[in-house]
Order: sequence, then structure tokens, then C-alpha cells
Amino acid sequence: MHTVIRTYSGQGAVETIDLIIASKKDVKKLMRGVKGFISYSVIKTEKGGFTVTVAKNEKASEAITTAAREWVSTNAADLKPKPPKIVGGEVALHIDD
Repeated sequence: MHTVIRTYSGQGAVETIDLIIASKKDVKKLMRGVKGFISYSVIKTEKGGFTVTVAKNEKASEAITTAAREWVSTNAADLKPKPPKIVGGEVALHIDD
């Protein structure tokens, strides 16, 4: 598995996270449309937030990151958000119920 974390802060961050949350149906369709998608979470903070994507492999993570970037560019353009800080890597340990 491969995980990508996109951290939104600064100008437009709170509004962008709120928009992503409010657009759950569209975002869900977008994420599930990428082959290799496993999960997507949005974590809201006082100054913005971050998203966590888990995919089957790095190629799928890259496709999801590209789709997310395009979605934000299209849907949040008027908010003028700063590009998120992006980090990713292979899942080294995963514990489930």
C-alpha cells in the first residue's frame, strides 16, 4: 500500500477543506474512479486541514493526487488556496480491527 498526505494551510485552506467536505458525493465518485484506490480521509484543523489517501501502489497514489489537484483547481479556484504540501510513502505497518 502507498499513502499520500496533502496538507492545506495558509490562504484559502479552511475554505478549501470545507468545500471538499461539502462536496462529499463528488469527491467520493472522483476517488473511487481511480483504479487502486483504497481509502480517503479529510481531517479538519483550526487553520486548514489535511487529506490522507491510501492506494494499492504508488502509481494509484499519483493518479489520485493528480485528480485531487485538478478537482481543487477547478472547484476552489475562487478561494485561491495555496498548493498543499504533499508527502507520501509506502505503508510500513498497518493495523486494523
